[in-house]
Amino acid sequence: MQSPFWHYNSSFDAVALMHAYAVTAPPDPQHVTNFLGVKVSPRFFPGILDGKAGVVEPVPIPANWHADIAEWGSVLHAVDHAGSTFRMAELGCGWGCWLNNAGAAARSRGKSIELIGVEGDLGHVEFAEEARRANGFSQTEYRIIHGIAAASKGKALFPIAEVSGQSWGLEPVLGASQNQIDAALENKTHHVLDMIPLADIAGNQPLDLLHIDIQGGEADYVQENLCDMKRLVRRVVIGTHSRQIEGRIMSTFLDAGWKIEMERPAIIAVDSGKPDIRVDGVQCWWNSEL
Repeated sequence: MQSPFWHYNSSFDAVALMHAYAVTAPPDPQHVTNFLGVKVSPRFFPGILDGKAGVVEPVPIPANWHADIAEWGSVLHAVDHAGSTFRMAELGCGWGCWLNNAGAAARSRGKSIELIGVEGDLGHVEFAEEARRANGFSQTEYRIIHGIAAASKGKALFPIAEVSGQSWGLEPVLGASQNQIDAALENKTHHVLDMIPLADIAGNQPLDLLHIDIQGGEADYVQENLCDMKRLVRRVVIGTHSRQIEGRIMSTFLDAGWKIEMERPAIIAVDSGKPDIRVDGVQCWWNSEL
């Protein structure tokens, strides 16, 4: 049976691009090393990467434990089309996955880099800083913001995970009221974080790539931030968490004149008459006016 990860639609050769950026990296006894030479601590993914320290992974075609051709290809496509400096922001950056991968790819082409991550889980912020050090990025090249990406300023609540690395799908409460904030602080259930608009994240400077993976809030985020995205973002790679979300994002971007370059729909199963998401979808959009 053919892998569902072959079923994507693209305007560029994603497989060739992955091979073009692949490097031969030496093993590291403390890390899993991927095809871009990026080092990942097995501690970030207990139960998935246990016992794999020292492994050097091949080019992940059609997919590996983390991502597939559609997402790898889209991110490398954005790197490939950047100028001498590559700037990106990753919203919901976790351990800094796409900051490290895109940053390593851009560095391999001699580009200067500026990598900005936004993450709500404090444990994942610490993972992202650890990954920065392991992969040799300086603090001027790579910074992580402990906060929540949103259309406007305010306060958000983000659940406190019992064990970082086991809960990657937590969702924030945006625009929290003072009563909600007081209850969260009293019960120690949530972090109280700043909501940060895109212009502030980007420093009002253009981004070659905006990677969005915010656990179901992506269609609303795109709709609410479209003006700033049109002004500041050349390419968007976005993880989609339902077929309904995919349709909304597609309508929003097409109506605004953006061009789709990659699409792989969310992989679902049918459970009791309802779609059950098994793997997030991927879309890559190009703002040809920037």
